[in-house]
Formats: sequence, C-alpha cells, structure tokens
Amino acid sequence: MTTIRLEGLDFFAHHGYYDEERKVGNRYTVDVSVDLDEVNFNDDDLNHTVNYEDIYLTVSTVMSVSTKLLETLASAICQELLRQFPDITQVSTAVSKHNPPIKGVCNKATVSITQRRNNI
Repeated sequence: MTTIRLEGLDFFAHHGYYDEERKVGNRYTVDVSVDLDEVNFNDDDLNHTVNYEDIYLTVSTVMSVSTKLLETLASAICQELLRQFPDITQVSTAVSKHNPPIKGVCNKATVSITQRRNNI
C-alpha cells in the first residue's frame, strides 16, 4: 500500500453554523491522506499514481462550497476524492477552523474523517 499526504492546505472560506461565519469567512487548514493499492513505481510514470496537484484541486473545489458543519466538509472531501480517483482505496481528511466562535480561547477546531471505497 502507498500513502500520499498533503498537509497544511490553507484556505480562506465561508463555512460555519452561524450566518455571520458564512458571511465573513475564516481561515481553514486541511490535511488529507489517500491510500493506494499496488502502485508500480518502476516506470516513473505519473499516470500510475494519483497526482497530488489533482488532489489539491479537488480539495480546493470542495472548500469553495459553503457548508455549515466541518463534519459535512470533511466527508465531502473524502467522497469527492474517492469518486474522482478510482485507485484510491481510503481517504482520511482533517479540516480545521482557526479561531472558532466559542466562548473561550481556541486556536482551532478540527474534525477528522476516514472513508473507505466500500463506504460510498
């Protein structure tokens, strides 16, 4: 098995439960990990793996659609990566909202979700 990770993908996006959050926007960080089975690296061919630039573009597209919950967002990223890339067998995604609107000091709130191909 091969794992590809993209860590620290930063976005400014309009997600949140409260209307004001979706209006004003906030900083989000996404970490994504995808697992692939039986990848052949002997020929040094990008077509025999998943291009991490394409992973980034998929995450970016999902991040541009406003949602209320981080859980919904993380799940949507997993589902879209599994849908677009048939070689991916499992995706783990962590979405962090910086300075969430809670009554206290919190640098970020994070939701992590893992989905396998047989779960979509």
